[in-house]
Amino acid sequence: MIMDYKKIISVTGLPGLYELLHSKNDGALVRSLEDKQTRFVSSRVHNFSHLESIEVYTTGDNVNLAEVLLAMQASGLTLPEEKDTAAVKAYFTKAYPAIDLERVYTSDMKKMVRWLGILQKLGIAIQNPQKEEGTDTPEA
Repeated sequence: MIMDYKKIISVTGLPGLYELLHSKNDGALVRSLEDKQTRFVSSRVHNFSHLESIEVYTTGDNVNLAEVLLAMQASGLTLPEEKDTAAVKAYFTKAYPAIDLERVYTSDMKKMVRWLGILQKLGIAIQNPQKEEGTDTPEA
């Protein structure tokens, strides 16, 4: 079964990525992409972010996370070791030179490296919502 990128979320306070199975007023039922464990996560304690809604600071306009992940994939560079801060920063200067190193925290860059590794391992196609919106024909 191929997982839909639109159902992938990040949960504050929890490592890794999750598939959103069902949402409720008080939280959500999620499944870890790494260990496949399903759990209820309370919205009183955690915030949820769909990957397709996350933006990244650049030296120009903010871009969707998908654009950065796709550029990382297209770069052909080997993903750096997450724990090596200098290697992660050096990686982004080559893979996505427009990233704003002053405003994007190193911890967020490390997350992006980890997330791309998870998505690639599972064969999940990254979808850029801006590109999809651009395919519609404008009404006159």
